[in-house]
Amino acid sequence: MEIDQTDAPTRQRVVRSILENGPSTAAALAERLMLTPAAVRRHLDQLLAEEAIEAREPRVASTRGRGRPAKLFALTETGRDGFDQQYDDLALQALRFLAETGGEVAVKAFAERRVAFIEDDFAGVMAAHPEFSPAQALAAIFTDQGYAASTRDLPVGEQLCQQHCPVSHVAHEFPQLCEAETEAISRVLDTHVQRLATIAHGDGVCTTCIPTRGVTS
Repeated sequence: MEIDQTDAPTRQRVVRSILENGPSTAAALAERLMLTPAAVRRHLDQLLAEEAIEAREPRVASTRGRGRPAKLFALTETGRDGFDQQYDDLALQALRFLAETGGEVAVKAFAERRVAFIEDDFAGVMAAHPEFSPAQALAAIFTDQGYAASTRDLPVGEQLCQQHCPVSHVAHEFPQLCEAETEAISRVLDTHVQRLATIAHGDGVCTTCIPTRGVTS
């Protein structure tokens, strides 16, 4: 199939929308990007052919209507490659060398230093935005660092959602990076938080449950 390169900017908008908003249906993408359903499906077909996205069945089937629930389109690792991951090979080599020469202690120290921005910025963002909940402040901090983060309400608190992870390929081999993030979040909130999913381990989004104070799972 011949690819029309003039459509590339619009395809990038589709990819960016999935990156920032998480797995999306074709209808949601069409509405969000103000495109016709036919145009969106044409771009989705091309992105599927390029293996930049994958189609997933919704986890919970809709009870409305008689047809099958609409599929969700999510980014693959190939699709994420265009976003801030050009230096993954170099980063992996550096961390492997660090692990070989300094061991687990050195890798853990590096991971903690890399996420220092969480504790450095949290108080300032909360002071500048008193209308933010702690989870919303964290979402703003992570978004500023390229994580495309947002929050959603849960019955027991809030969920921090990171639609993108700039270091997901590296974190797949070095989970200390994810662990350091979770620990830093727990420290600034002074409460236990639970990492439910990570992009580094194949999930479509990194999610962290932040319980309301006094509520335990």
